[in-house]
Amino acid sequence: MKKVVFLDRDGVINKEVGDYVYHLHSFILNPGLESSLTYWAQKGYSFAVITNQGGISKKRYTKGHVYKINAFLYHWFKERNLDLLTISFCPHHNSIESCICRKPNSLMLEKLIAKYKVCLKDSFLIGDSLRDIEAAEKIGLKGIKIVANTNLNTLISL
Repeated sequence: MKKVVFLDRDGVINKEVGDYVYHLHSFILNPGLESSLTYWAQKGYSFAVITNQGGISKKRYTKGHVYKINAFLYHWFKERNLDLLTISFCPHHNSIESCICRKPNSLMLEKLIAKYKVCLKDSFLIGDSLRDIEAAEKIGLKGIKIVANTNLNTLISL
């Protein structure tokens, strides 16, 4: 069974700017990301990104914008020999339609845990909002809430 660090995107991987981030020119990786992920990779962890992208439903941007950022992230992880299993996103927004994949619901996590045979007790999720942590806790996954744009190296001593 795999040990996985589940990562929210905006605020954890990249700088949360207070509005939707959907262009590569505004997609700025947070300090400490590479060194913290390398540390966990050396401890045998793989990675998965799970992110709400409700701006798609609001027609602020398209899935194509998200796919471009995802392609950048896949390449970034691969260049660093970090095992990125997948990037999963929910395109819905609860002000427009309801769904069971948007965090704080847990469907994105449940699907990834089943598909990749993830060991819940050895895995955890890092998020910058209560909805991230609620999604993790619904399925018995440890959730670690950080302040947006925190250097993840601060979590290494946990």
